[in-house]
Amino acid sequence: MASAAMITTIDASPADAEARVREALAEEGFGILSEIDVEATLRAKLGEEVGAYKILGACSPPLASRALAADPDVGVLLPCNVVLRANADGGGTDVLVADPDTLVELLGDALTDVAADARTRLKAALERLEGAA
Repeated sequence: MASAAMITTIDASPADAEARVREALAEEGFGILSEIDVEATLRAKLGEEVGAYKILGACSPPLASRALAADPDVGVLLPCNVVLRANADGGGTDVLVADPDTLVELLGDALTDVAADARTRLKAALERLEGAA
């Protein structure tokens, strides 16, 4: 079974990491459709402090179109979630990307090609982050 996420940690504040993540995703053909500031929401609604934690909903329209054509039920798993959170060890920012192979595990082989393409692009975006100083 594939891991549910691909992860890297970059030496940057959450705000700087977010700018780098957005750029790396854009270079791979992804735009951001949504964002959830989990830190602000939990602070406002529950008075809890969880540290920097944001979820970006990344989408590549060509990949989304192919995925929906292969299986209309895939919409429950779109867009691809990208999480930015303060590293638990106190240094840098963790960047987690939902592994598209999970789509195949959940919905079947009709999504194999789309998931592989999405995984390649998302992995390349993470590698851009790892290679950037």
